[in-house]
Amino acid sequence: MSGLADPVKVLMHRHRELCERAVDPLEIAAGLEAHGVTDRTAARFRHRDVFSLAEEMYARVPRDAETPAGTAAPAPVRARADWALLALLPGALCTAAVAGLHLTHGQQRPIAAAVGALAVALGLRAALARGPLGLKDHIRSGSRATGLWTCWLAAYALLGDGLLRAALAGGPDRLPTGASDGPWPLAAAPVLALTLSCAPAAWCAHLFAGRARRKLTASRSLEDFTASATPLLLGTFALYLCSLTALSALCGTVLDEPAGHAQAIALGALLFLARLLTLHGFTRAPALVLAATATAQATALATVFAARLPGWDLLITPVKTVVGMGGPAGVPTATCGAAALVLLVHATRRLTRASAHTPTDQPW
Repeated sequence: MSGLADPVKVLMHRHRELCERAVDPLEIAAGLEAHGVTDRTAARFRHRDVFSLAEEMYARVPRDAETPAGTAAPAPVRARADWALLALLPGALCTAAVAGLHLTHGQQRPIAAAVGALAVALGLRAALARGPLGLKDHIRSGSRATGLWTCWLAAYALLGDGLLRAALAGGPDRLPTGASDGPWPLAAAPVLALTLSCAPAAWCAHLFAGRARRKLTASRSLEDFTASATPLLLGTFALYLCSLTALSALCGTVLDEPAGHAQAIALGALLFLARLLTLHGFTRAPALVLAATATAQATALATVFAARLPGWDLLITPVKTVVGMGGPAGVPTATCGAAALVLLVHATRRLTRASAHTPTDQPW
């Protein structure tokens, strides 16, 4: 009977660990929100919203006299040299790989390309293993498929435009040689810009996580946090896009080849948002969107080859239309841009919730 007379006590017992470790009511509110407790649920406990319910739960938790009841501002999260250097590693290795392609000729060039691709892949793995872009163990196990689709998108950025152009012209007649002016050219500038952008991506993710935790502490309600987290998310995203745009222009100028601004920016936006969502535990949507994007690009290539079969020539019409408007880069730009927009809308709904920023034991 006591449980029926005091339903809040039953709820506190159900979430006892959350209530005992919480440093303020908002942390309890965020935890309740993560467990599906809504304002309508709070009304059944005779409270106007989740935060009001969390305040009562926080006030009723017994605490030691030495434990402060107030909200302590978290210590500023500072960048560490270890993950900062690791974030620069992919760009440095990709720069060396591109230099190797320009300095080698003949049979040595494919070997240099293979070694460079392996080095960049290992550098990316190291950069994504620690720091603001590193995943927790419980998240990493559910995001393995995301890595496979990311590899496809990166490979398409490097080889896809050249293959599509050659396929539309009736080829390709031979494998890529690693030269930017060959029959199946490599698009080095967009890929180099993307690898160099790992450093600003890590810094932006670090900035977003730190600022969001401080706003979580300073907010007085879930709605207050959402209102302050939304411009923070959009500002961080815009900051990354600005850095990627500058890097894309720089790479195009240094390599003296088309920079592929739209393609690099669309792909970078997609990968950054996918990683940011995954970092905060939202793995399903990024995996689905990346898979759909990779499938769309693969389908575009497949239809070009399938259209060579008798009676299937109409299959090539959509690809020809897109290429006619934006060149071969129009396919990845359209697919990645649409996917990034979907993830941006999803991120503004998920990453602005207090439950996405509950305190963690991140070492960085």
